[in-house]
Amino acid sequence: MAEKKGFIQEFKEFLTQGNIMDMAVGIIMGTAFTAIITSLVEDIISPLLGLIVGINFSDLKGTVGDVTFTYGNFIMACINFFLIALVMFLLIKALMKFKEASDKVRGIDRTEAPTTKECPFCKTEISIEATRCPNCTSQLGVFKEEPLDK
Repeated sequence: MAEKKGFIQEFKEFLTQGNIMDMAVGIIMGTAFTAIITSLVEDIISPLLGLIVGINFSDLKGTVGDVTFTYGNFIMACINFFLIALVMFLLIKALMKFKEASDKVRGIDRTEAPTTKECPFCKTEISIEATRCPNCTSQLGVFKEEPLDK
């Protein structure tokens, strides 16, 4: 009979699984990386943009009665979003090129194995793990090619 595990034991096993730890490290590193990119955009790129354009967007506001709309902050948040996305894209693109060059120097081939194959009977694309074609229902890999004249 299977041994029953207590809630605490199951929770400990869950927390110590490799994928949970990998995810936690990824979240922590992502948070730190986000702080760096946000600082780069808000403290360096945005002020440079303000110098080039000649407008401090955070000063733009409108008043209707007693309500003040700081639409300049919204404009700056949109600009920051696009700048952060651009910086992230360029950084990741550079890292991928660096990784490809490093792999090439070390002789590592990271091409992915195929995930599909062609059914030899109906010629449709099917999963590489299929043993029966879902389209023509033929069994795959069962028949061996034999010469017609024996």
